[in-house]
Amino acid sequence: MEEARSDTAPTSFAYRLRRDAGGVMDRIRPLWGRRLFRWLAILLGGFLLAIFLFWLIFARGLPDAATLLEYEPPLPTMVRDINGQPVHSYARERRVQLQYSDYPPLLIRAYLAAEDKTFFEHHGVDFPGFAGAVADYVSKLGSGQRARGGSTITQQVAKNLLIGDEYSPTRKVKEMILAWRMENVLSKQQILELYLNQIFLGRNAYGVQAAARAYFDKDVADLSLPEMAYLAILPKGPANYRPESETGHARAIERRNWALGEMERNGWITAAQRAQAQAQALGTVTVRGSSFDARAGGYYMEEVRRRLIDRFGEKATDGPNSVYAGGLWVRSPYDPVAQERTKDALRNGLLRFGAGRGWSGPVGHIDPGRGWARELAASYVGVDYEGWRVAVVIDRSSSQAQIGFSDGSTGTLPASLAQTPYRRTGGPAFSALKAGDLIVVAKNGADWALRTIPEVSGGMVVQEVHSGRIRAMQGGFDSRLSSYNRATQAQRQPGSTIKPFVYAAALDNGMTPASIIVDGPLCVYQGAGLGQKCFRNFSGGSAGPQTMRWGVEQSRNLMTVRAASQTGMDRVVRTIKAMGIGDYQPYLSFALGAGETTVERMVNAYATLANQGKQNPSKVMDYVQDRRGKVIWPERWRPCDGCNMANWDGKPMPRFGFEGRQVMNPMTAYQVVHIAEGVVLRGTATVLADLKRPLFGKTGTTNGPTNVWFVGGSPDLVAGVYVGYDKPRSLGGWAQGGRIAAPIWKAAMAPILETMPKTPFVAPAGIRMVTIDRRSGKRVYGVWPTNDPKPAVIWEAFKPETEPRRSIRKEEAEAQAKAAEAKAAAAVARGRQRTDADFLQDQGGIY
Repeated sequence: MEEARSDTAPTSFAYRLRRDAGGVMDRIRPLWGRRLFRWLAILLGGFLLAIFLFWLIFARGLPDAATLLEYEPPLPTMVRDINGQPVHSYARERRVQLQYSDYPPLLIRAYLAAEDKTFFEHHGVDFPGFAGAVADYVSKLGSGQRARGGSTITQQVAKNLLIGDEYSPTRKVKEMILAWRMENVLSKQQILELYLNQIFLGRNAYGVQAAARAYFDKDVADLSLPEMAYLAILPKGPANYRPESETGHARAIERRNWALGEMERNGWITAAQRAQAQAQALGTVTVRGSSFDARAGGYYMEEVRRRLIDRFGEKATDGPNSVYAGGLWVRSPYDPVAQERTKDALRNGLLRFGAGRGWSGPVGHIDPGRGWARELAASYVGVDYEGWRVAVVIDRSSSQAQIGFSDGSTGTLPASLAQTPYRRTGGPAFSALKAGDLIVVAKNGADWALRTIPEVSGGMVVQEVHSGRIRAMQGGFDSRLSSYNRATQAQRQPGSTIKPFVYAAALDNGMTPASIIVDGPLCVYQGAGLGQKCFRNFSGGSAGPQTMRWGVEQSRNLMTVRAASQTGMDRVVRTIKAMGIGDYQPYLSFALGAGETTVERMVNAYATLANQGKQNPSKVMDYVQDRRGKVIWPERWRPCDGCNMANWDGKPMPRFGFEGRQVMNPMTAYQVVHIAEGVVLRGTATVLADLKRPLFGKTGTTNGPTNVWFVGGSPDLVAGVYVGYDKPRSLGGWAQGGRIAAPIWKAAMAPILETMPKTPFVAPAGIRMVTIDRRSGKRVYGVWPTNDPKPAVIWEAFKPETEPRRSIRKEEAEAQAKAAEAKAAAAVARGRQRTDADFLQDQGGIY
């Protein structure tokens, strides 16, 4: 019985379903026989099917118009300098976002007259205009001509921001649907604001404000009526109204005058205003890429860009704060004056070094057969130095070469002005020129003369001691010739500039500035694989027992290696790592600068010494704001409450907290700086002594010599520079840090330091200043140091309870000084060409 019930249950349900359906059909069947009911049913079904097909073909998958409420147009990133002035921008689309209220009413009416007269009356679609566009489309089918659009401003916003610019009837219908939806979500003013900020108007200008700057070098509030009318005709096709061409200029005048007539017909201007505006010239300025000097900053601004991209991304798809779309505002410590000094000093130093070495060759090559002017402009190769220009060799005869420039102009390079020997062949440079070569030339009367870019290069950084802010940076001769930043990217052996940190480790482990270290032969067994390693000084000689100070001032290799060996290389490399220079293995060769580092790291390490061991990370950005002004980097940034009060409120002055970290004993750092002051006064950097201000620093020359260095500065500002070939090779036996790098440092820093007070290096709490004999390190009583740069008695800095116990009489100190002077004079009289004291310069690296 149970099985029977189970079998009949489904049958009963199916039966009831057929029975009920049959009942409905029984009711409809009499009605279906009536013609009116049958036609109404067919029409209703067709209507529902049409709605479904319309949704399937056109409306399905369309974006939500409500997203435009949160739409933010791509905006460029702006960089401000140390004074708060905008100096650079990173942009692929030039755009300035304004609010609706920022646009003059007459400018808005100009766009309505040219694009959409009934904008404030329709609901997103102008049906009479659409019908005319359909008729025009049908009439042009098969002709290859493009029909007029007939789109309202709302439809143009939908096209530009939501669905793209496909030319098809399908896109036009989708555009109408979105326009209808947008009118339900956005106000007319919001739609116009989106339109005026987004529309492309030529000259890489997106939005009316950017176009006003590009075409008239004005803000929208300053535009005249005819200028407004000209900008209003550009959305239809900026290329058709280019004022640079004769045809485009004529079209622009005609179309502008038409727009002015439309404004009059709509009652927005008077006939007199229209006539006066039509009589005026177009008045556009020459093409402008940006309101900023593209040459400003160079390597510095490229470094800012790299760090921004690493942190926030490059494109809009990388996040809301991307570099080329996020509209960031960057406050940087970039100092235009210091940057200019640094750039000129390094360039002139490279030119001095390369003088007389011949022509270095072309800076690039293009295919002149593909349109040399276009190819040259697309190469983005340029140079910014005293009227020099990059040109392409178009053709060469036996007596002259025809050259061309990126603006399409041409010139002549006579063979007589290109006779510099070519370094690779030894023959005249003119003989090596061929069509397509990119060369550097300078004006010479009516002709052009060949110039050479130094093959040697280098980098320089200027940094504030107490904050880590980089004021200037130059990474080569010209960033448009090579974007490789040798100040931050080039890994180089620092040579003797590493020695202050070797001695810092020694000072932290029992030595003092007056400790006696033997300047004598030293060989170390490095194991079965490496064998025995012997070190030497620059001249190969030795001077016997000397003070640590003397070893630093005279840059003695043997004393440095011996101090490192006695201290322990594991302690030395830990000190070097803590200073941020590099992470090296505990081999003695690293005590002479055999490891690799960058100029930026070395400068930051020296700034840490001058800052009494407090290290601030070097930075090219102070803070970053989003498009609304909110600080988004650093993450824990807090405003200084009360810093900008108009009047004092009686409370303590607000002060910034220390942001860095203590990486070295303050007394050790001061001892190193105090010793390194002697390098300037009487050591390897005496070329800086005539600046007559408290300075410290160290020169460096690596094995070869392949690199020459100087790093040092004042209590407030530290700078470092190196010179060397990109593919390391010998600079020549005469090349030394004191001869090449230190003069470059001086040329850059002297005018910068002149604007700053002469402040001394301040000793930290606990340091004891003691008078000692400079040569023996013994304590001296009853005598004061003099202003002589090479006095017999000096002040020396000691940590508590480390002062020398032995003493020397004043008479002995003076006698020793006279004996040393007599010995030096005798050496000169004998005509010796080179001694340790003559060159005073270390050959760092591995020997």
